[in-house]
Amino acid sequence: MSSAVKRFDYQQLLQWSNDCLEQAGASGEIARNVSFYLLEGDLLGFSTHGLIRLLNNCQWLRDGSSRAKGQPVVISERAAVAHWDAQLLPGPYVVPQAIESAINMAKQAGTGTVVMRRSQHVAALASYLSIATEQGMVVSLMCSTPGQRAVAPFGAKQAVFSPNPFAVGVPSSAQPLLLDISFSMTAAGKVRQAKADGVNLPYAALIDSNGQWTDDPTTFFAKPGSAIGPLGGEQLGYKGYGLTLFSEIWTMALSQFGRRQGSADGDANSVWVQVIDPTAFGDEKEFLQQVDDLLEDCRTATPIDPQQPVRIPGERALQKKQQQLQQGLEYSESTLKVLNRCAEFTGIPLPAAL
Repeated sequence: MSSAVKRFDYQQLLQWSNDCLEQAGASGEIARNVSFYLLEGDLLGFSTHGLIRLLNNCQWLRDGSSRAKGQPVVISERAAVAHWDAQLLPGPYVVPQAIESAINMAKQAGTGTVVMRRSQHVAALASYLSIATEQGMVVSLMCSTPGQRAVAPFGAKQAVFSPNPFAVGVPSSAQPLLLDISFSMTAAGKVRQAKADGVNLPYAALIDSNGQWTDDPTTFFAKPGSAIGPLGGEQLGYKGYGLTLFSEIWTMALSQFGRRQGSADGDANSVWVQVIDPTAFGDEKEFLQQVDDLLEDCRTATPIDPQQPVRIPGERALQKKQQQLQQGLEYSESTLKVLNRCAEFTGIPLPAAL
């Protein structure tokens, strides 16, 4: 571990973040949810969407960009679908509610879908997948950001889309499959993190104002700035472009809240949640056997490098979670600067490192 990285006790950070949020005005229930799911992101290794976003959440609560209490409003619903207006309540508070609602629909109808507009930033989608997988359900999540333009369509150098994440959770007989990816070459948070750490991106993920691909994160903040490329990059970016169109139609178009309505909403998200109950299609054991067989075929495939066997999505994240619960959560120097700024903003000192 780098000398610049420090470890912190999970329970102490959970209490600290909860106290910060309550000091910023959040109700107890909202503070508990936001604290838990931001830290869940860090535990799973999604450090750009974990506790580093606590300062944002506290600032939004303080200035009214995020609501401190309340519930989503149901705009429309049928037996297996619902459309909610989250009314700028924090994402880590409303997304778990949407998943639970979709689970209840799925228990009755075999599937349940909730589309939600105006959720304040949802952080790491992977943090929520276990809500469904622990109940034997298959879940998929997507979100987009009407107020953000960071990703270029394939063949363009001008940003049009947000860096839309897509996540899937699937139960198995052992650990669940947990997939969380972006439909862009990288997430905006990773570009900001690379700039803060003073390093280049691991690959050319940005298209500068001259139309050239680059790994230099500072170009993203230039005037004019570079755009993030769609997943697939310079040669195969049409694939990510198509997937991004898909995600924005499923989130913004279905929630009827896109750039025209939400251009001034900052980091607020439009969200898609869908849950499927495998038992609506057949025997649960047979479903799990099919998943187990598929994962085993992947796991035992001959690796290119014998020292790097094929991993199942979520495998490393769950290992990292257990390690950090035992040894402490790891935070880099650049992340600690943001956490200390949050401590100053709320007046609540950050717990001491281990």
